[in-house]
Amino acid sequence: MSVYHKDGLDEILLKLHESGVSFLSTGGTRQFIEELGLPCSAVEDLTGFPSILGGRVKTLHPKVFGGILARRGLAGDRHQCDEYDIPEIDLVIVDLYPFEDTVASGAPAEDIIEKIDIGGISLIRAAAKNFQDVVIVASKAQYAPLLNILNEQGAQTTLEDRQWFAKEAFAVSSHYDSSIFNWFDNGEGSAFRQTGDNVKGLRYGENPHQQGSFYGRFDELFEQLQGKEISYNNLLDIEAAVNLIADFDETTFAILKHNNACGVASRPALLDAWKDALAGDPVSAFGGVLVTNTVVDQATAEAINTIFFEVIIAPDYDVEALKILTSKKNRIILIQKGPVTTTKQFRSMLNGVLVQDRDLKTETPDDLRPVTQVEPTAAQIDDLLFANKLVKHSKSNAIVLAKNKQLCASGVGQTSRVDALKQAIEKAGSFGFQLDGTVMASDAFFPFPDCVEIADKAGVKAVIHPGGSINDQKSIDYCNEHGLAMVMTGYRHFKH
Repeated sequence: MSVYHKDGLDEILLKLHESGVSFLSTGGTRQFIEELGLPCSAVEDLTGFPSILGGRVKTLHPKVFGGILARRGLAGDRHQCDEYDIPEIDLVIVDLYPFEDTVASGAPAEDIIEKIDIGGISLIRAAAKNFQDVVIVASKAQYAPLLNILNEQGAQTTLEDRQWFAKEAFAVSSHYDSSIFNWFDNGEGSAFRQTGDNVKGLRYGENPHQQGSFYGRFDELFEQLQGKEISYNNLLDIEAAVNLIADFDETTFAILKHNNACGVASRPALLDAWKDALAGDPVSAFGGVLVTNTVVDQATAEAINTIFFEVIIAPDYDVEALKILTSKKNRIILIQKGPVTTTKQFRSMLNGVLVQDRDLKTETPDDLRPVTQVEPTAAQIDDLLFANKLVKHSKSNAIVLAKNKQLCASGVGQTSRVDALKQAIEKAGSFGFQLDGTVMASDAFFPFPDCVEIADKAGVKAVIHPGGSINDQKSIDYCNEHGLAMVMTGYRHFKH
């Protein structure tokens, strides 16, 4: 047996010894086993070769791999093992060199290279291939299942047990090799290699007739304080919510429905931010996902508690606030521990995978290029940047109308930019917003001046969009003729 990691092995080793299993190991692990008072043979004594090349070669020898790969049911294999004095090896336990941790530590390339495990990965593949006769434990994650078997069955496994361990082993090896490839690839994207562990089965996918699963470490980003099991659609909304709120530094509250913001406001006081966010669309807020970048206090919790919502996300909650919010047990209450750090997005597409960089561009005043005779005021610039953050996170085609750092209304997911604007204007009116003095943000350029004309007649006084249309000048001319301010950013924010 080759053992490369000590943590959690004590009980396993003692159980194996009680069942008459003998041990074979190298270096420090052999010393660890012997310190438990258990006999352990050295790999070097079996192979007749010492560890060489600074430890790069320890177990790569026919007497080790022959003992693992020998098919017990084949007379020829048994004969050759007898001929060359190769002992059968029935259980292999490996813990690979910590390649990913070494990369994450910022270690130099020469140290990273030395953490590419050769012997360990070879042992895993050999033992997994011969699962008919051999048990492979490829990581600490499989220690508990092995211990359960030892407690329930002794040192005996079924074919089903061994096949499960083999499957897990190939998951470990494929993830390990993918990590190594991606380090060498250095972001070039010459091939697509991504793996996902920690699978979480979901009740269903987007709809009840679709199966769904989540692969990832949700608990590294969030602490769930209470609530029902998180669903596929919850996860989509949670991602949309945390991506949106990440663009705001000042105290902000946002309400999302189907991945789009239906209410957002930035205010010095969180309670005011909540009230003004809710005013943006109190109808759509029903059953929505709430997110803020500020600790939720008692007063805000009391206001929130008056509506039905699915999820709330915040950096933390006051004790009294939490008592209020947990009064309804199905509410999913999350603490966001840290930011989303991934820089790539993947989407299955046409029997393949579509890959792109995440849209991490958040415009600042330096990105705004005034193109009209009237330039926006300081207050309008604040509103334009606020609206632009919202339109960036809205489904295209998208238009956002905002004033005083409050979302007045948005038109999202429309096939026509004009329709998106008309939807926003109608929606704002239905909730009593006066649009005089508002600003308008568009996720893409205006192909014709019709949008700025409609916006002007509704009361919009300043416009932000990326620009880039061959007809940009027509929209600029309209603004100049009617006293509107317009800025261009050069950054389109399509979202599909």
